[in-house]
Amino acid sequence: MSEALLYSEPEEELSAAVADLLADRAAWASVLARTESAEPYDTGLWKTLGGGIGVAGLLVPEELGGAGASLREAAVVAEELGKAVAPVPFLGNLTATALLLAARESGNGTAALADDLLRRIAAGEQTAAVAIPFSRSPDTTYRGKVSVTPWPPREDPHEARLTGRVTSVADALPADVLLVPADGSIYVVQAADAQRTPVTTLDMTRVLCDIEFDDAPGQMLAIGYAPLAQALLSAAAVLASEQLGLAEQCLKTTVEYVKTRHQFGRAVGSYQGLKHRLAQLWVQIAQARAVARYAVSTSGDEQVIAVAVAQAHCSAVAVQAAEECVQMHGGIGFTWEHPAHLYLKRAKSASIALGSPARHRRRLAELVDLPAS
Repeated sequence: MSEALLYSEPEEELSAAVADLLADRAAWASVLARTESAEPYDTGLWKTLGGGIGVAGLLVPEELGGAGASLREAAVVAEELGKAVAPVPFLGNLTATALLLAARESGNGTAALADDLLRRIAAGEQTAAVAIPFSRSPDTTYRGKVSVTPWPPREDPHEARLTGRVTSVADALPADVLLVPADGSIYVVQAADAQRTPVTTLDMTRVLCDIEFDDAPGQMLAIGYAPLAQALLSAAAVLASEQLGLAEQCLKTTVEYVKTRHQFGRAVGSYQGLKHRLAQLWVQIAQARAVARYAVSTSGDEQVIAVAVAQAHCSAVAVQAAEECVQMHGGIGFTWEHPAHLYLKRAKSASIALGSPARHRRRLAELVDLPAS
């Protein structure tokens, strides 16, 4: 692996801090219990992660109270969250932060508004989410169903009213602020001014919701959807690292189990068929680590290709690792009392988030001028 893809000392320290907290606060039994409650998101854990360790403001510049870190550090956090399938709105908040940064740098929006929101996010005072379907791919032209009307008497041209509906939005339930693409611009809407309805989802640790805007007051953040595309690209890169962490945890859990589970007088892990499957999975995870790290270490046109490769590979590997985890645990792996189903549901849900593997393969073919199949 290239030296540029190795973990730096600060990244390893951040990883250890997050892992220690999750081991104490997000053991799989507590995560499972929360999925059966009325509050699937762990707001207390998110407050500690976001404000205490500072993961909410990782990408926020230091002059705005953040860490001024890169996607590499965010990816390290995502890996640990994937290992724990932690029910916190990290990915949604990161997507919103990336959108605010892109809008701030575009020069065609309201920088003061973006700066204020970034300060609040970094301080742990607010959590933000982008009001788009969770399946939205970074390369797809966005055509939303939210319309905008001027806010009479329109003393401020940046103020407007939003009406419409967005379905299957991730991490919007615990959000305080929503960033809403509408009529070719992006608006900031207070979450309290919108109606959010949870929907039944496969992954109970990352609940989706439908959002209704009924003449909701909004402030223009940026003109055009270019910042949205950049934010989704960053989110897809970080999601690949979450999938990597999930796959690693599934492999680790499965190897530990087959070493201790005995059948017919011998450990089931001694059977050659299982050995080969686990060895092949290890190779695929090693490949996933390389492409995931590369996706968060590049920029520009190179990152567009890297993210397509990472998502196409890591999505499939995470699903395979979770399926192997369920199957190799035998009967216990199919029960509600074992955490294997939590990983399988997260892997399946994440595999269609921010573009399916097939969508990213088609995008990759377009980028390198290969004929689409």
